[in-house]
Amino acid sequence: MNTFGNLFRITSFGESHGKAVGVIIDNCPPLIELCEADIQVELDRRRPGQSHITTPRDEADQCEILSGVFEGKTTGTSIAVIIRNKNQESKDYGNIKDVFRPSHADFGYDQKYGIRDYRGGGRSSARETIARVIGGAVAKKILKEKFNIDIWGFVDQVGADKFKTIDKDFIEKNPLRMADEANFAATLQKVEAVKNSGDSIGGGVQVRVQNPPIGLGSPVFGKLEAELSRAMMSVPATKGIEFGEGFDLSAMHGSEANDPFVVSSESSNSEHQSNKEFELKYKTQRNANGGIIGGISTGDDIWFRVGIKPTSSIIQKQTTANKAGENVEIEIKGRHDPILVPRAVPILEAMTAMVILDHVMLHKAQCGL
Repeated sequence: MNTFGNLFRITSFGESHGKAVGVIIDNCPPLIELCEADIQVELDRRRPGQSHITTPRDEADQCEILSGVFEGKTTGTSIAVIIRNKNQESKDYGNIKDVFRPSHADFGYDQKYGIRDYRGGGRSSARETIARVIGGAVAKKILKEKFNIDIWGFVDQVGADKFKTIDKDFIEKNPLRMADEANFAATLQKVEAVKNSGDSIGGGVQVRVQNPPIGLGSPVFGKLEAELSRAMMSVPATKGIEFGEGFDLSAMHGSEANDPFVVSSESSNSEHQSNKEFELKYKTQRNANGGIIGGISTGDDIWFRVGIKPTSSIIQKQTTANKAGENVEIEIKGRHDPILVPRAVPILEAMTAMVILDHVMLHKAQCGL
């Protein structure tokens, strides 16, 4: 399935080593000022080759808007955006066309369809996430300009090391997109050592939605956590998600886990106090549930963590099986990230933005202004 969303909806297309990748965005509100530069800033955060700890594949990932924008504003019709692939090296994959790479989608695609694009994984490649980042860039712009909703993420775990300090200003100043400056240097050395050994390492990303409106999500199957979880787990290499204090809550007594509401004089969205859904009269003491209770947003900041596995493509020799039913040894060639986590940040932000905007539109459609 290549379409995501209810009202604000995207359809993704293209393969890693095909001619191009792109996206169709449906039901974007009209009269939103939009140009390639609005999208490019997010694509540049996702693109390969942005530091020495990412894949050296050199793609500028320059986007081109084909439709849905006239005189600098969205028209309300489908927005088509395309990015042409220019730096493929398909020859690097010739030795694995009949081999099932460990922890890759090769086996599943081959068994389901009877055919697979072995050049970089085809649709299973993380290059497909370009479509998500484009859709997310549009959603982010609408949420920020119309509702003062800010969405941002950062790396809060590398390997087994978890980081507690959050300095938002430091995130885009370092190649790991960490928010903890004190632990950055040592962590970078660890990642560089992993890269030099031909291995890879995983980690975690925390995503935050600041100033979310109250009332997003709906019972029973439209819970906001469920919608966000589906979005996050559709991203390549994601293996788990927890909201707020997450699994730590399962180790507590109810008296410890419960997070009482308190009356608040603050507004979550002071610029939009005329809209009753943005008035925050109550808040929880510590936001233990990540801003969502009963599947509906409370007005507290939404926050959750996503676990990301190590890059499956490593240059160390590995054993696996081939289509002939033989156990074989392989060496994977190509250009791969020793750590996926920093480049996952803008992708997870994008998926979050699309879910939040989609549910703002659903909420307004059902409950009005």
